[in-house]
Amino acid sequence: MKAYGESRELAALAGSQGGVVVLSQAELLGWSRYKLRRRLRKEGWRAVRPGAFAEPGRPAGAAEHLWAHQLAHPELVVSHWSAALVHGIERRVDRLDFIGPTSGRPAVGDGVLHRIRLRPDEVTVCAGLAVTTVPRTLADLLRAGPRDDALVAVDSAVSRRPAGERGPRAPLTLLDAVRDAVRDGKGMRGWKRALGWLSLADERAGSPAETIARLRMHDAGLYPETQAELVLPGGRRVYPDFFFRAQGLVVEIEGYAWHGSRAQHQWDTARHNELTECSEVRRVLRFTAADVFHRPVSLVRTVRRALEGSPAEWGLAS
Repeated sequence: MKAYGESRELAALAGSQGGVVVLSQAELLGWSRYKLRRRLRKEGWRAVRPGAFAEPGRPAGAAEHLWAHQLAHPELVVSHWSAALVHGIERRVDRLDFIGPTSGRPAVGDGVLHRIRLRPDEVTVCAGLAVTTVPRTLADLLRAGPRDDALVAVDSAVSRRPAGERGPRAPLTLLDAVRDAVRDGKGMRGWKRALGWLSLADERAGSPAETIARLRMHDAGLYPETQAELVLPGGRRVYPDFFFRAQGLVVEIEGYAWHGSRAQHQWDTARHNELTECSEVRRVLRFTAADVFHRPVSLVRTVRRALEGSPAEWGLAS
């Protein structure tokens, strides 16, 4: 019975902190570090980092590593890409990031320790972890770069996202709040560049692939309307990803991996067929997420050729 009670104590402690226990907490259980280590190994706990263990059956993933580091060093604040993960912001970078004190040497393993100033009001608690607020997180990403990755995160946070595994998600913050957070860091390295990059953000973006497609076209001197409102013959309104109004060209970015589900992907395909019936639309180009991420030069070339062509060349009446 005693062993069962001790196991329950361990499980209760781990359950309150992301399924992780550190040896420095042995005194909370009234044990020695040696006894706690022996107990953890006997019951199959997985080592996350030296002195930190994840409960049996739990993978030693990113969240467990964040808990392990913060439990060992409470002065660390989860930041940058790790903060984006905790807040549920879509991102293209997986990395452990923390903001720490300017003195001392807390170990963060393969992670990155940022020694930059951080006000108390720029820290919040999310999923039990001390983490930078959403605006501060995005400001840090914009200051650090690279541009495309930072803007994928910004667009994700300021836009409404379609139903996925967690269901529909409302915007997490506003562009003005992100802009204020960047300006609050005036004098920090990269803050002026961050403001310039922020001007390229778009709260109408529907996926990381759309963000990257927009940036690729922007860099090539192509500036379509995003999520322009078009009216179908029956009166229903649709909002294509990109629309070059003068040429009547719609550009759609497809791929269920980024649009939430196979059902959403099917809906996008049906929308493509409807768009061809709209009087303002002369041609619809469709690209996959793979086209955007792996064949961007071809994507831009195809769009440019379509814009330079005439309706007669498309086989359509003007």
